[in-house]
Amino acid sequence: MRRGHGLGGAYRRLWTATAVSTLGDGMYLAALPLLAATLTRDPLAVSVVTFAGWLPWLLFSLPAGALVDRLDRRRVIWTVDATRAAVVAALTVAVLAGWAGIPLLAAAGFLVGAGQTLVENAAQAMVVAVVGRDPRRLERANGRLVASLTVGQQLVGPPLGSAAFAVAPWLPFLADAVSFGASASLVASIRGRFAPDRNAAGTPRRGLRAEIGEGVRFLFGHRLLRAAVLLVSASNLAFMAGEAILVLFATEELGLDGRGYGLLLATVALGGLPGSLLAHRVAERVPPGPLIVGGVLAGAATMAGFGLASNPWLAGAAYAATGFVWGVWNVTLLSLRQGIVPDPLMGRVVGAIRLIGFGSIPIGALLGGVVARELGLRAPFLLGAAVLAMAALAAAPVVTTGAIRAARAEVS
Repeated sequence: MRRGHGLGGAYRRLWTATAVSTLGDGMYLAALPLLAATLTRDPLAVSVVTFAGWLPWLLFSLPAGALVDRLDRRRVIWTVDATRAAVVAALTVAVLAGWAGIPLLAAAGFLVGAGQTLVENAAQAMVVAVVGRDPRRLERANGRLVASLTVGQQLVGPPLGSAAFAVAPWLPFLADAVSFGASASLVASIRGRFAPDRNAAGTPRRGLRAEIGEGVRFLFGHRLLRAAVLLVSASNLAFMAGEAILVLFATEELGLDGRGYGLLLATVALGGLPGSLLAHRVAERVPPGPLIVGGVLAGAATMAGFGLASNPWLAGAAYAATGFVWGVWNVTLLSLRQGIVPDPLMGRVVGAIRLIGFGSIPIGALLGGVVARELGLRAPFLLGAAVLAMAALAAAPVVTTGAIRAARAEVS
């Protein structure tokens, strides 16, 4: 791979595939809760759709990580995306025919989410393979990938999805199916072998359970990674508690219609896009320990501000600030993880991290519905802010700049 000027052709194709796929995802993610809200106004029932989409991270994270460490990561991505194109195309037909219901939306979301456990894991390993472990290169590469996620899933995709939903409820789902197919084609066109060299690393193939156990032991034996996973798990739980009922908060508390809801989703990208693109610049000026812990505290403050807002403009400003904070934070933490986990263990360790970190997402979604039903639609955001603040204070003694530099030195 070319590693001089720029990040290389393989990276550009991977980035383009991500950008195309996430644009469709943004349309899908806006349309799915809108469709659910037309079927029921029960916060718990609406949150079940989100719960089902994230449940696979609880069920499949560990075996997905082990499989990614056995297989060619490029092949994993394009075959899974081709399969997901077929699943969302079938959902499109169901919506067009008037067969949609909460169980069907939950089932489709579950299948798409199951594929995501493989794709995200494989993509993280591929980034390291094509750009190397240098922290600055990783931060640039991850910053661009997170920026494409922000644009697709939050800035451009949601307004397009909500506008397309207003024209025809099946239209955003068709767009997502096409985007999955395009992503699969782009990744399949990348040349090279992207399976880990397990024999060279002295890790002969064993049973799947034994290999999963090796990744779990590495994670729990690494004090810095354990603390980082606590922060990821807390942030995902807190964020999804509000996200699961956001469509109801936007319509009932802020008085927005379907298009206004799509625009509200887009405001988080107005902060997230510069946050992810400038993350490597911020990292040059702020030591990594304070950057990671302070980012969680800043996220708590912006989440509380959003939950207290009654004016749509103030809510949008708070959501944009949230996007900037998490844009910087996600790139920083992702680059740290890729820089300190050995490549032959990457899939399994990331799988274990996803089990804990992403496993809290369906729990948060379900809790958000329960809390909103009992305490009101603002309560999930305010309680989420409190969770974030407590997690940051608990992790601060461990996630220090000295510990991060020592962990990077062990791998380099």
